[in-house]
Amino acid sequence: MDTGAATDQAGTVTDDRPARSFGSAVDAYERGRPGYPDAVAAALVPDRTPLVVDVGAGTGKFTRTLLGRADEVVAVEPDPAMRSRLVDLLPTVRALDGTGEAIPLPDGSADVVTFAQSWHWVDRDAGAAEVARVLRPGGTLGLVWNVRDETRPWAARVGMIVAQPEARTVQQEQPLVGAPFGAGVHDTVRWTHEQDRDAFLDMIASRSSVILMPEDERRAVLDAVRQVLDEDPETAGRPTIPVDYVAHVHRYVRP
Repeated sequence: MDTGAATDQAGTVTDDRPARSFGSAVDAYERGRPGYPDAVAAALVPDRTPLVVDVGAGTGKFTRTLLGRADEVVAVEPDPAMRSRLVDLLPTVRALDGTGEAIPLPDGSADVVTFAQSWHWVDRDAGAAEVARVLRPGGTLGLVWNVRDETRPWAARVGMIVAQPEARTVQQEQPLVGAPFGAGVHDTVRWTHEQDRDAFLDMIASRSSVILMPEDERRAVLDAVRQVLDEDPETAGRPTIPVDYVAHVHRYVRP
């Protein structure tokens, strides 16, 4: 199952229906999606950075981690339901309607622009050009993906039910980023998210491929994941589940 938007060989998004599906599952998204460890933000944002722009912010999962490191964080999110939830949760954050290809900020106004779990929805050339417009010279473009570590047997079984296309993206030496950005620096942060069973199922239900399934198929996927959690000795009967992640952090500098 593929949760990514359809793209052509040039990296141009040709089907944005998956990207536009999250608003219909905003509650599951907020309950189930993990946040990000502080080390991820620290890899991209020096302390007291004046302005950070978090694009494709969703309900503000990464935005929250950025708040302690910047004087101001602006969230950019195209989905009105997701943006509304972000405003409810983070009332001090300025939240704007926009996309990676259309960031509603002046030229050279940002010190760092981040895309956490969202760059794969962006046209690589148009997005890179727009980020370069918004960034000051020497500013940072940061791309982040949380990828489930499927080393544990139960996690591998879940991975057979619900694939992680973002894992394929970060397995490339570098994600596809257009001009004027050159080669970036890639770091990884390994971490474990303790999550209760219902929240884990919400995480699965909030994936775009699952959201877009017919109801009977979606129910079958969630039932199959429940069966794994019921059967595996590491998860059966536990109040929380240890979900291992590898956060992939890619950093580019605007020339």
